[in-house]
Amino acid sequence: MSTIKDVAALAGVSFTTVSHVLNETRPVSADARRRVLAAVEEIGYLPSAVARSLRKSETKIIGVLVPNVNNPFFAELVVGVEECCRLAGYSVFLCNSDNDPRRQQQYMRTLLEKRVDGLLLSSAGDAAALARIFKLATVPAVTVDRLVPGARADRVSVNNLDGASKAVRHLVELGHRKIGCISGPAEFEVTQERVEGWRRAQEEGGFNADEQLLIESDFSSSGGYEAARQLLHAHPDMTALFASNDLMALGALRAAAEKGIKVPQQLSIVGFDDIELSSYVFPGMTTVGCSIRELGREAGRVLIDRIENPGAPLKDVQLTPRLVLRESTAAPRA
Repeated sequence: MSTIKDVAALAGVSFTTVSHVLNETRPVSADARRRVLAAVEEIGYLPSAVARSLRKSETKIIGVLVPNVNNPFFAELVVGVEECCRLAGYSVFLCNSDNDPRRQQQYMRTLLEKRVDGLLLSSAGDAAALARIFKLATVPAVTVDRLVPGARADRVSVNNLDGASKAVRHLVELGHRKIGCISGPAEFEVTQERVEGWRRAQEEGGFNADEQLLIESDFSSSGGYEAARQLLHAHPDMTALFASNDLMALGALRAAAEKGIKVPQQLSIVGFDDIELSSYVFPGMTTVGCSIRELGREAGRVLIDRIENPGAPLKDVQLTPRLVLRESTAAPRA
């Protein structure tokens, strides 16, 4: 592997001159700069990122830790984060906890040991353990979508209560009164807010939510499928279903099809997130959400601002979701 001294020998300059050219730490003559850059190109020299990070106390690396890269929501989120960070001169290290809190803790420690300049996290659970790690870390951090109680970090999220209320209010306005709900894991604040939106929209419509139509799942398509099967079996009079994310709504769509229940003629289904896939299934999925990539870009912007302004007040940024009408919802049959 070539070294800085090899570059200096080929260019006919001192190795300190090479360092000044590559790190832009001191003015160098145009001729010397040209010879150094030509030598770098000829021998394929790559500066040591480790040495540079030790000198500058920065790595220009952002650590991103998400619960499940198989979930299109997080895939689209990471695209937005990477786009923002790349334009700002940062590289992204992506870690997938696979919904395992222990693996999440291991990755958190690894990223902190690698001296990343910032950390962007969407929690997979075990908030108490995460909060303990945050207390030990001084690295700038942003949590996305899911709150980590006790963590000193900025937060970027979607207004879950407002979004769920909009989704269920749409069903109420269509005339539905038997509205089921497939929630995510009860431990997450995002789940609690979306379930509260389900209840509130029905109360605003003049009737109370039927708690027997509420079932907990895990934010996966298979989880939504199983939960919908149970609800449809136990409550054949249910005319509409709110799933707390689009993946579970897609699972519910499959469960309805297997039971010979037509969507939306016999059962209206609405999701949450507006993942790209929701517009390509049949029937197209009515949902609520905002641009997930924009959510990622906003999280990246907030984190970079935190890195550059560490003493600024903590931010809590909420994006407002919109109702996206497609073919999976309609008025109930008389």
